[in-house]
Amino acid sequence: MDKIADLARRWARYPIAWEPKVSKDGRWLAWTWTGVMEVGNVWLAPTDGSAPPRLVSAETEHTYIRSFSPDGRQLLLAQSVGASEHDQLLLLDLASGTRREVTPKQDDHYVYGGTFTPDGKAILYTASFDDATGKAIEGQCIYRHDLAGGRRKCVSRAESLDERALELSEDGRFLIYHRHEHQAGGSQIWLLDLETGEDREILNVGDALKAYGHWLGQDRVLVWAEGDTHDRVGVLTLPDLRLRWLIDDPRRSVDAAIPGHDGRSVALIDFRGGALHASVLTLADGAETPLRAAEGSLLPIEQLADGSWVAELYSSRAPHDFVRLDPRTGAVVNLSRTHDHLPAAGLSFTAAKPHRWRSPDGTEIAGWLYEPEGKSRGLLAHVHGGPTWHSEDWVNSYIQFLVAAGFTVLDPNYRGSTGYGRAFREAIKQDGWGGREQADIRSGLESLVAAGKGEPGKVGVVGLSYGGYSAWCAITKAADLVKAVVPICGMYELMSDYDATGMPHGRAYSEEMMGGTPAEQPERYFNASPANFIDRIRGDILIVHGLKDSNVSPANTRAAQRDLDRAGIPYELLTFDDEGHGIYRAGNREELFRRSAEFLLKSFAG
Repeated sequence: MDKIADLARRWARYPIAWEPKVSKDGRWLAWTWTGVMEVGNVWLAPTDGSAPPRLVSAETEHTYIRSFSPDGRQLLLAQSVGASEHDQLLLLDLASGTRREVTPKQDDHYVYGGTFTPDGKAILYTASFDDATGKAIEGQCIYRHDLAGGRRKCVSRAESLDERALELSEDGRFLIYHRHEHQAGGSQIWLLDLETGEDREILNVGDALKAYGHWLGQDRVLVWAEGDTHDRVGVLTLPDLRLRWLIDDPRRSVDAAIPGHDGRSVALIDFRGGALHASVLTLADGAETPLRAAEGSLLPIEQLADGSWVAELYSSRAPHDFVRLDPRTGAVVNLSRTHDHLPAAGLSFTAAKPHRWRSPDGTEIAGWLYEPEGKSRGLLAHVHGGPTWHSEDWVNSYIQFLVAAGFTVLDPNYRGSTGYGRAFREAIKQDGWGGREQADIRSGLESLVAAGKGEPGKVGVVGLSYGGYSAWCAITKAADLVKAVVPICGMYELMSDYDATGMPHGRAYSEEMMGGTPAEQPERYFNASPANFIDRIRGDILIVHGLKDSNVSPANTRAAQRDLDRAGIPYELLTFDDEGHGIYRAGNREELFRRSAEFLLKSFAG
């Protein structure tokens, strides 16, 4: 077990990058690294690569970047107690290192975005809080907050809450934001005139369909939108609201679009079979130029004035890095130099291998397979969260740790995952949660057992959030196959989870996925809740939860403890009172890694 403990210590300190932001003048890149220190703090690097990144914050809670001030001298930061996601905003002066509170600490609402006015004297952000009543609300207020005097004014109200960042036009007059006013799952683009107060919907592609917008110069909006069969990218011209589609091809899976620096081009985040193929589209002639690196995938973040792009370069074979890429020459400059911040003892990376199989209904499912050196100590499915997300050929430190500890790991992109087109992403809604996507995961494990890469009695499922829910599903509904599970911050009883989540938009997401509220779809919620099938449990459970989790409430874990205790079903429990939705403090992450490996080995030996 000493080797397990050493691996846990090292992999818990792998640098995980969050929320990269580029200054308005393009000179600086800032991001948060968790793992390097006990908590996530902010790092800053010049985008010309002339100097290594430097630490610019020294906080005792995870801290993330919302935006640079217009002059690049200050950072607007967000921080919450115990990673609860009930954020307060902070202002950090980069020259002096001093920081001050913009909003107070709080524990009952959400604060999203934070963009500076062009003169740097005020910020605009969204909060699920109404100053008029002094109470948290289900909807949102957009606040204009004066930085000198500290006063704020609600300039827009909506019945729905949106977590996407607000975007100001170049002249600071107009604000793009999003609402969900019609049906669960739908998103509309709105435009607020800060001078006149006019607040209007400028694009609705369908009440149940999503549309997102970004400024593309002063009078154009870059649009990504769902269609009935596929996703599209277009340009909406103001004020006449004329819409021209740039990409309208059912054969493509474009998950996002990023405006170029001068408004003449956009970056397309395009996936082919789950693999990223980013490109730059020139608006004048429709020509596309691939964004490629010699090794790994390139995810564009922002274009600089000279045409180069700040991007994230990643694969499962090396640390992730932020780089500057010149598409004309292919030259790549490493900005983050992540390798210099790896644990002193070093890390050995296991390459992901593509793996495909057929689900029971014939649907082809894809995922990534990681195999250890020597004889495997057991087969695991590591199930990604979301479910509206996906896994790629990249470094997941938990997976890398488990493989280094001797386990074979399958990372499946079950139906409902992004990266495989709209039809595949939407397929999970046909059954709601707990349906055929769970058969996708099971059949992936069965395909590996059949191939001799796993054996009965040594099969497990681990995962965070929806991955944690999938672990609960596996131990209750696949007890003949699955011997052990580690649900991390996972849903256990969906009806009570719907009520207990602190996130109003979390309830809306449940309604979108399940086809309605628990009152409207009681049978679906009942059948999808692992709590109702614990009599089928035959294997072992290690329940993990952050007690500050406001997304998937710890009420799920308390209910599971109550039910398992009453039924006389043994389990292990690992909770953290200073973690939220996920375990990211370095010391806690080390304990999670070590405990989960020891638990799985003990279960598979029994």
